[in-house]
Formats: sequence, structure tokens, C-alpha cells
Amino acid sequence: MDAISPMTVRVLTQPAALDESGQAPAVPEAVAPLWSRPAVVSLLSVLVLGAAWQAVTAARWIEPLFLPPPAAVWAQLLRVAGEGYLDATLWQHAGASLARVALALGLAALTAIPLGLWMGLSPAARGVFDPLVEFYRPVPPLAYLPLIVIWFGIGELSKVLLITLAIFAPLVIATSTGVRQVDEGRLRAAQSFGATRWQLLRHVVLPSALPEILTGLRVGLGVGWSTLVAAELVAATRGLGFMVQSAAQFLNTDIVLLGIFAIALIAFGGELGLRALQRRWVPWQGRG
Repeated sequence: MDAISPMTVRVLTQPAALDESGQAPAVPEAVAPLWSRPAVVSLLSVLVLGAAWQAVTAARWIEPLFLPPPAAVWAQLLRVAGEGYLDATLWQHAGASLARVALALGLAALTAIPLGLWMGLSPAARGVFDPLVEFYRPVPPLAYLPLIVIWFGIGELSKVLLITLAIFAPLVIATSTGVRQVDEGRLRAAQSFGATRWQLLRHVVLPSALPEILTGLRVGLGVGWSTLVAAELVAATRGLGFMVQSAAQFLNTDIVLLGIFAIALIAFGGELGLRALQRRWVPWQGRG
């Protein structure tokens, strides 16, 4: 075995240099290359897709009737935003759709989260409601749309209710799953300190289940936006889904794409908002 020189001993035992406050200087974190950051990669992906779209339409590999160039969609954006389409501007169509989805999300949260908590805490409640939720969850909203129209008419209630049912199932399942994954050790520790059932629910169960609840909200919001077009088939006069469906009947593909992009951008904004809440309320889960 090689001998250790006195110089090596001094280097190994020498304490780190301290700054003026008496603390060791912070080690600088490694900075990721710009091209490897998620936001930059996402932006580059969008630019590549846009360039490919422009190249395909410029070469006329696809007829403009089926895939209009980006400039045509941009022109329709300016026209519909200012002059309107079907007696409403783009902002009015977007506002009507956003109001329906937001109201449906609120109704789903007010009903699905308490029911999911009950199902997670009570095997009897889970035995009663779980089969019902799983029975209707795989059914496409278009399948039970006629029943909703028959029962509730063709007003706003039927549109909001259809979106609410689409959001309800993933949210109640996520909440129930989150409650059942609560660490038993944390529950016993809180009980040993004399915590009541309400204190257990508020300080142990809810914080532990919150990551799953927020994930259920994110999934449900995406399902809700995908159900929007079906909901606005029912005697709607405003809405992005109504705009897309009406434009498709007249082969106005540029307006169809405009409506699709508008739905995607608004839904993506909602997703980013829920991700921000998730990072703030459950930071131990990392960045979503």
C-alpha cells in the first residue's frame, strides 16, 4: 500500500476557506445547455412543425382545400377576431367555450372531490359508487348526449352537464386513489397525538392526496376540452366547438384549423396554470 505524504494529509485535512460571513462558499450549480432546456426544445419543436407545414403547402403536396397554408389561417384569425364569424367574434366564441368548461370544472370539483374522499375513506362507499363510475367512464360523451338532451333540454345546462360528466370520472378516481395511498404511519402518528377525524382529514389525508387530486384535475380538464365540441353540437350559437363544426360543413378548413388552435392554446394555458399550482402546493413532487 502506498504511503501518504504529509502534503497529502494537509490537503485532506485542511478546512474549506470561509467567506466573510463565516460560511463555506456555495458550490455553483451546473447550468444546462440552452438547447437542452424543455422550454427551448418545445419552442424548437413548434417551429419545426410550422416550417414543415409551410413547406408542404408551398409545394402543394396537399391541396389548400384540405390543408391551407399558415398565412391563410393567420388571415382568418385577423378577420374573425375583428369582423367575427357567425355573428360573433373569435373572442366571444372563446369566451363562451371557456365559461362552459370553467363552470363544468367547478361543478365536477365540488362533487367529485368530496365523493372521492368518501370512497377513499369508506370501503362501503367505494363498493357502492366505484362500479357506477367505472360503468359510465369508458362511454364516449356522444353516446349519452341524446339522453342528456331528452332529460335536460337543449339549453346551457345540457352543455355544461355533458362536460361535467366527462371531467367527473377521472377526478373522482384520482381523489379516491390518492386517499387510499396515504401512509398508514402518518395516520397512526397523528392519532397518537389525539388528532380528531376532522384534523386527520385536513392535516394528513388532504395534503397526502393533493398530488393525485391535482393530477385528476389536469386529466379531467383535458377530457373536458375534448368534450367541448360534442357539447356545442346541441343548439349552440357561440363557442369554439360550434365554430369548428359550422366551418367544417362549408369546407372552411382555415377556420376549422383556427378553432382547433384556439382550443389547444386555451387548454394549454389551463394546463400550465394547474402545473403552477402543483409546483406551489406539492413542491416535493418536483416540476410537472
